[in-house]
Amino acid sequence: MTTQRPNILYILADDLGSADLGCYGGQARFPVSPRLDQLAARGLRFAQGYSNSPVCSPTRFALLTGRYQYRLRGAADEPLSSAARGGSALGLPPEHPTHASLLKAAGYRTALVGKWHLGFPPEFGPNKSGFDYFWGATSGGLDYFTHKDSRGNPDLWENDRQIERSGYLTDLISERAAQWIDEQDDQAPFLLNLHYTSPHWPWVTRDDEAESRRLEAKGRGGIFHVDGGNLETYWRMIHHMDEGIGRIVDVLARKGQLDNTLIIFSSDNGGERFSNNWPFVGGKMDLLEGGIRVPVIVHWPRGLSDQARGACAQVPNLTMDWTATMLAAAGVTAAPDHPLDGLSLLPVLQDPGWDPGRPLFWRMKHRMQRAVREGDWKYLAIGEHEYLFNIVKDQREKANLIHLEPQRLAHMRQLWQDFAATMPGIPPDAVVSNVYGEAEIPKPSN
Repeated sequence: MTTQRPNILYILADDLGSADLGCYGGQARFPVSPRLDQLAARGLRFAQGYSNSPVCSPTRFALLTGRYQYRLRGAADEPLSSAARGGSALGLPPEHPTHASLLKAAGYRTALVGKWHLGFPPEFGPNKSGFDYFWGATSGGLDYFTHKDSRGNPDLWENDRQIERSGYLTDLISERAAQWIDEQDDQAPFLLNLHYTSPHWPWVTRDDEAESRRLEAKGRGGIFHVDGGNLETYWRMIHHMDEGIGRIVDVLARKGQLDNTLIIFSSDNGGERFSNNWPFVGGKMDLLEGGIRVPVIVHWPRGLSDQARGACAQVPNLTMDWTATMLAAAGVTAAPDHPLDGLSLLPVLQDPGWDPGRPLFWRMKHRMQRAVREGDWKYLAIGEHEYLFNIVKDQREKANLIHLEPQRLAHMRQLWQDFAATMPGIPPDAVVSNVYGEAEIPKPSN
């Protein structure tokens, strides 16, 4: 492995299904992800990538901090709503260390281009959490042409200044990211968090501005798009993102920086209405596999062993593990008073068969869901109902083995209880929102 500190490019899609990409078995009518498929073919693909949450903003809290999101009040909302705009309680506390602030202190230039969704200005924002530069949106769902959030607020920013730009948001994000990389003088390494809103609703391509205007005419709530979208549109949205990623990779190659840039690609949670989560069941908001399984691709020519290039690793991993991995690759340690919950995956980049064998945990206020993954086994509880699956043999979570494996059930239930005892409880005022908007759905008590 090189001793030169790598550039780091972390790319996050929004609501991308676990099997939407060609390299994960996507069966679209046209290739939706040729550039990402190339990165996977030359890099390392992960078969058992998991998001920290089946909904967007909680996963982003885990990504920025490298810690279980349950430690922070803002991450308890599922997801953080635009109704919190202007408030001072819900967001990523500026004093909390992030991978960006730690890398910045170590000499990295840092930027976030795309979606933030971790609290609203003036109290919260990327520039307050370690990013030298920010270009993008602060909220969750955003219209691709008007760049307004779900409450009709214009939401395009450059640092702490609202801006106006014309164009399709995915293309604008790609263009700004490519330009930012091109502007760097290569005298110091960089971190770029590239957070797309694609393929999150509203489902429109760069040729669908008329559909965007139709939604805008509906007034507040129009971008929820419950009356539109189709598979062809969804696939083209992914393809637009893939084209932009290809453009950015080309800039890195032209500047001679591609070999020593650690590129990580994933999604914030499982897919939604038009996504392909096969063979898994469930989707966004579920702790079933379809809600938390995500594609993970790593490309780093100087950091991957010959054995790892083109391979598929089986080690289960969480979003926050990649935070730990980025810091480890840069030789940066975590803040002593905020130890990481994530685990560096640098060993698997050398040996794709490596597996530390540790359990992974989840919880959701929505439907009172709890889950543990340990080895081949998964414990899932939804309200008062418990399930035990051999997730390797039964990927679709159909054979509940609680009566055949009572000792294992008791063991995994205790694992979850022991974990829960180390975390703050779910705040009673935590909001659960419908995945298509902000209307609250019935919330179970703690």
